[in-house]
Amino acid sequence: MLLAIDTSSQVMSLALHDGRQIVYEATWRTRNNHTTELTPTIETALEQAAIKASGLAAVAVAQGPGSFTGLRIGLGVAKGLAEAQQLPLIAIPSLDIVAAAVPAFNGPLVAVLQAGRGRVCAQRYRWARDVWVADGDASITTWLALVESVEQETIFAGEIDEAGYGLLNETGRPARCVPGAFSLRRAGFLAELAWARFAAGDMDDPATVTPIYLNQPGEPRS
Repeated sequence: MLLAIDTSSQVMSLALHDGRQIVYEATWRTRNNHTTELTPTIETALEQAAIKASGLAAVAVAQGPGSFTGLRIGLGVAKGLAEAQQLPLIAIPSLDIVAAAVPAFNGPLVAVLQAGRGRVCAQRYRWARDVWVADGDASITTWLALVESVEQETIFAGEIDEAGYGLLNETGRPARCVPGAFSLRRAGFLAELAWARFAAGDMDDPATVTPIYLNQPGEPRS
């Protein structure tokens, strides 16, 4: 059984994957209570699946980008479990989790996370070999700059706030949001991505894996 943990932002998610299907999943919005909410939810997940931590085969965690506090807590818990139970650890970029939920599309996908102060962290993807593949690096930008950069039919997914919805709906450019169910960052997709790596023997070293933060060097942490 693989435990998947995502605390990248105020949207938290947790899942258990048995190698064939998701056997438990919970996704919720927190008011920065990552510390007090994560461990009890893991305990509930294990209880619902009728297993103990010692019965896990691997731990997966969202690596970021994301908030400093959320990522620190998620990585800390995931590393602690991996080291205590001698489990493999798999870290997956958070925007890859967003992209994994979006169906195939003949055009670019832009996955986003809120970065605070009116900014977003955005990553472009292209559909290739039946999966979304990152096209370039993630960057911190604004909704206005993102929308103005659209030159071909493009879909957006992830943490799209009211400002983003407004600009995307009002622009004359060929941009649109995916339906809400495809936009939610879910640990079930983190678990699917991580299980594929686990099955291929592609794991991370708990001692060296580090989070990817939203903030640029020298900026205040979120």
